[in-house]
Amino acid sequence: MSPVLLDTTVATTDEMGALGARLAAVLHAGDVVVLTGPLGAGKTTLTRGLGAALGARGQVSSPTFVLARTHPTTAGPDLVHVDAYRLSDPVELDDLDLDWDASIVVVEWGRGFVDGISESVLDVEIVRATGADAGDVGTDLDPDDVPDEPRRVIVTATGPRWADVAL
Repeated sequence: MSPVLLDTTVATTDEMGALGARLAAVLHAGDVVVLTGPLGAGKTTLTRGLGAALGARGQVSSPTFVLARTHPTTAGPDLVHVDAYRLSDPVELDDLDLDWDASIVVVEWGRGFVDGISESVLDVEIVRATGADAGDVGTDLDPDDVPDEPRRVIVTATGPRWADVAL
């Protein structure tokens, strides 16, 4: 069982972005973050907050149809934002030829896809209380279109990288 680093309730999209910024404070080049949750849960909103805190250039939006976007940052490693929703096999993720070692890589829908890529993974599960449908399959809605409602966020860690990290 992976240790739980954080188990909290996030009430608004602003708070989800702030949680992303909080995560950014502990991330380094080579870190892999997996985001899991239903459509409209706030995966992309969390990544936007993370990107803003890192000084990522360009709009951080769901990479569903391009699969991956690289955002250079003002100081530090690039932010690579991946959406594995449309991938059918972990090999396809490897085929994207991402710079795993020099970047912070955030993978939406990444459970089961990053195994073998890194021995240390930060897993963020977002539980949306209502489980309401958020729109078209494979896309996260713009935060302006998703009503604020509480979400439970559970952050667990695997691997030696996270042994002494507190959130």
